[in-house]
Parts: sequence; structure tokens; C-alpha cells
Amino acid sequence: MTDADRPPLPPFTRESAAQKVQAAEDAWNTRDPLKVSLAYSRDSVWRNRDTFVTGRAQIVELLTAKWRREEEYALRKDLWAFDGHRIAVRFQYECRDADGQWWRSYGNELWEFDEHGLMTRREASINDVRIEEKERRILGPRPDSERGGPGAPGGQGGRGGSLPVQ
Repeated sequence: MTDADRPPLPPFTRESAAQKVQAAEDAWNTRDPLKVSLAYSRDSVWRNRDTFVTGRAQIVELLTAKWRREEEYALRKDLWAFDGHRIAVRFQYECRDADGQWWRSYGNELWEFDEHGLMTRREASINDVRIEEKERRILGPRPDSERGGPGAPGGQGGRGGSLPVQ
């Protein structure tokens, strides 16, 4: 397997950073660990909560276990900031555990990319809040009307704020 370019490539503009964020959201919402792992360099370093992994094989293992636990997973990511080959993202996702308890998870990610557009570093800080099913607001993939680029309603135009705080 080769590490072909994964556009958009750094250095990022507001538009290309928003495209990278939307591509990540779309990939994670597939819940396909192998597909998701291909956006990362072979030696990508992750901190996910209190877990540290290195390389695609460990990323696949982590994501496989994650999505085995997190049923009906649905995610939203928003561009928070960008500079050169780095992007900062805030996100929320909702899922249900095996006991039927719904959760909303809030987080921030720091991403760093190589010249091929592959993520070499991902640091994620995440907090979980119990919610009732009636409190859910992320009901599957982002609708086309909210997908984005600059100026798209609800899109990722780099505003850093379409996700509610609570």
C-alpha cells in the first residue's frame, strides 16, 4: 500500500481546512476503521482520551473497539482554527452503549499533516455526558444543506461555531 496524496494538501486555506474537516467527519461516520485509517500516515501518533497509539494497525484496533462499544454513532466536526499544516477541530458525537444509555461526547482535536495531506499527529480531548434519547440532536450524517465550504448555511466555513455548546 502506498501513501498517495490525500488532498487537500497543506498549507491550508480556510476553504481547504474546512474540506479536510468535512472529509474526516464523513469518513468517521462510516464507522469503517480501515477506511478511516487511510487518512493517517503509516506512523501517525495519536492521543485519544487516555490512550496512546502509533501507526495505522493500532488506529484500526482502537477504532474497531470504539465502534463496537458505541452503537448508532453519529458525529459532527467543525473547523476551529488552522495554520500551515495544522488544523484544530471541535466536535460532538452521540452514541448508545450496550445497556441502552445514550451519550453525547464533546471534544477538541489538534491535527498535524505531512506534505501528502496525511495526518501525522492527532490529539483528542473528550468529555462524555449522559443524555436521554429525547435529548439527541445528531441523528445521522450531516444533511447536504449543512455540508460545507465557506458561506454554506451551517457549513464549515471556518467560523468555528455551528455546534451548540451544550
